[in-house]
Amino acid sequence: MKKKDIKSGIIIMSAVAMLSGCASQYSIVGVERTRMLVDSRYDGRVSAETEAFLAPYKQKVDSVTRPVVGRAACYMAPYSPESALSNLLPDILMWAAKDYGEKPDFAVYNIGGMRAAIAEGDVTVGDIFDVAPFDNKICFVTLSGEKVLELFRQIAGNGGEGVSREIKLRMKKDGELTGLTIGGKEVEPTRDYRVATIDFVAQGNDNMTAFGSSRMVNSPQENSNNVRVLIENYFREAAGNGVAVEGKIEGRVVVED
Repeated sequence: MKKKDIKSGIIIMSAVAMLSGCASQYSIVGVERTRMLVDSRYDGRVSAETEAFLAPYKQKVDSVTRPVVGRAACYMAPYSPESALSNLLPDILMWAAKDYGEKPDFAVYNIGGMRAAIAEGDVTVGDIFDVAPFDNKICFVTLSGEKVLELFRQIAGNGGEGVSREIKLRMKKDGELTGLTIGGKEVEPTRDYRVATIDFVAQGNDNMTAFGSSRMVNSPQENSNNVRVLIENYFREAAGNGVAVEGKIEGRVVVED
């Protein structure tokens, strides 16, 4: 960093401090905004001093994010109404349920929480972090059949969400639910259903407010229950068995004409 830049920074910080201390003497009379394009023109302006400063941090980050946890058999991206990734992640929640003594009837994972695709080939810890960057934890709840129907009306209204293989959902283009089976059976309004999801969804977010009626909530909050960890564990186990992970589009969510 140049001395002029340092001096400018000191002046700016000093001015901010002075304004903060005399805030009562000033008032906002107007706000203006402008846009600054940040593109490849800045790529050639690499500061050796900056690179040297960042190098030890980059090495530490790389040591955490670069280890390979498994392989993907195909490219898997998240999109609605159904995609390879939006099928895989709720299936992973179902797979993980045994470690919590749970036997859910189905799983739901919001597509909005899937933040990146997984490319075919080696999958690293960093790739998993890109897919699930939030600190969401696995969660299990009980819903009545009536609330399950309400939930899937909301899911249809969203244009589809990630659902496990037990689900077969039919909907119209306008978001109207026209059919639903769980494990090949019609939903019984008076029966209770156990659901695996993530805590963000269980709180009723992403328009899935039916979860507000959840009972018998099992929501472990230790870091080991973070969905990133569960996804990593799934890939590691598959790799240990010599299997590349593959999500498939199977007609779980069908949009009718």
